[in-house]
Amino acid sequence: MSLVLTDNKEPTMDWFAISMAMASPGEQGGGNPFGLFIPMIVIFAIFYFMLIRPQQRKEKERKAMIESVETGARILFSGGIIGTIANVKESTLVVKIADNVKIEIARGAVNKVLDKNEKPGKEDAA
Repeated sequence: MSLVLTDNKEPTMDWFAISMAMASPGEQGGGNPFGLFIPMIVIFAIFYFMLIRPQQRKEKERKAMIESVETGARILFSGGIIGTIANVKESTLVVKIADNVKIEIARGAVNKVLDKNEKPGKEDAA
């Protein structure tokens, strides 16, 4: 351990010298290579439970909602258009958006199923 004198004549410790003196010779060698994987596993577990799993659950709920749409339901789809389902096909929906105006959309474009008098909110704008 070495002490360094500064301009104000107070001794300060050289932290690098202290850490080198305190390190044991056995730790400077290889160490346990599996000890490096433990933090990576913990980080992956945190990502899984905080990001991946909730996203999978949300997607599963969305698919169930899309599969359960029926004729006469009001929907908001990703283009921002609100319409009423006139016909349900295997992979598409025929949606009435105005008098005598019907369009066919893919089921995946459905963003939300609305109640009878429900208006889209700010969270639906995204």
